[in-house]
Amino acid sequence: MERGELEALLSPRVLTAVDAEARPETPADVLARSTALRREGFSPEESAAILTQAALRRRARAKFGEFADRMLFTRAGLEQATRLEAAARHAARFRDSGAALVADLGCGLGGDALAMAALGLRVLAVERDEVTAVLAQYNLAPFPEATVRVEDAEAVDLDGVDAVWLDPARRTAGHDGTRRVAAADYSPSLAFADEVAARRPTGVKLSPAHDREAIPEDAEAQWVSDRGDVVELALWRGGLQRDGVRRAALVLGPVGAAELTAPADAEDEPVGPLGDHVHEPDGAVIRARLLGDVARTTGTHPVGPGIAYLSGDGPAASPFLTSFAVDAVLPFDRQRIRKELRARGIGRLEIKKRGVDLDPARFRKELGLSGDGEAVLVVTRTADRRVALLCRR
Repeated sequence: MERGELEALLSPRVLTAVDAEARPETPADVLARSTALRREGFSPEESAAILTQAALRRRARAKFGEFADRMLFTRAGLEQATRLEAAARHAARFRDSGAALVADLGCGLGGDALAMAALGLRVLAVERDEVTAVLAQYNLAPFPEATVRVEDAEAVDLDGVDAVWLDPARRTAGHDGTRRVAAADYSPSLAFADEVAARRPTGVKLSPAHDREAIPEDAEAQWVSDRGDVVELALWRGGLQRDGVRRAALVLGPVGAAELTAPADAEDEPVGPLGDHVHEPDGAVIRARLLGDVARTTGTHPVGPGIAYLSGDGPAASPFLTSFAVDAVLPFDRQRIRKELRARGIGRLEIKKRGVDLDPARFRKELGLSGDGEAVLVVTRTADRRVALLCRR
């Protein structure tokens, strides 16, 4: 967002229109509303600002719930913003540590600062991008405990600050969690984060794909997933880490939260035979390398060497696993799989894979699906072969 767009957005007339605007759902809605806004006397820039914020608020509800309806966003800022439930847990950790004033260095649109202020903490929110800082100030306006400052995070005077939260921006692609992210990819730098952690209790939000070899030995590393999507790695140091915890997987879902903790990476269980169920671990458990602990507590075992699917007889009552009943164990042969699916009338097929080079979308087309039935196909490796497991959730 450029300064001119910001100025157009922040006029009282436009802000009132943003609050009144329904969230457009289709391109036709956008076109119709743009025309209507022009007729009401809004300029093209103002109309664009109103409709953009309406669309972003609609998207932001997944992260901020009802809070989104009074916030302002940029596309990039919303993508990077911490989800409200995760931010609330960050804030609770600072509160429980006894901190009174927390510096949020690299506050972005203010999601974490909002959660901290809502718990009664005083917050110094620092953002070096002036436009983003103005939006953060607007978002934090209901909380007098929060102060927003335009400044480079590495230049902030921390005198009087009890604890620090850092959410470094990623310099390069990879924050979607699919590519390993190195220390050099962040700004402020992780060297700066190390310096801060030596002086203050510190939490740092990183990509879930952060290089594990770069995790400090004294840090509690907590991977967080939200409804199956691994969204962050939080490193806690300087007294914010829990005693005896160096690895944690926090799973947030529609019915609550569950967490698995350990003093170190868990040792894997030996590979075992395929049972009548196969279980898919939550991504946070895999990232935290706690699969062995889940296997031991559920009486399951890996289906193959280095494969993050577990198997056993019966469903697993665990918040860290999704269970599938196995209806057929097939060789990984397209003709055989196609024949089995047609015989069962499977027209809707979800394809999952681990340890096998396969493009699920292309493979689905090759199968020529037809029928009213639905199933899940798990393609993977056992100790001695590639298999396709035809399953039901």
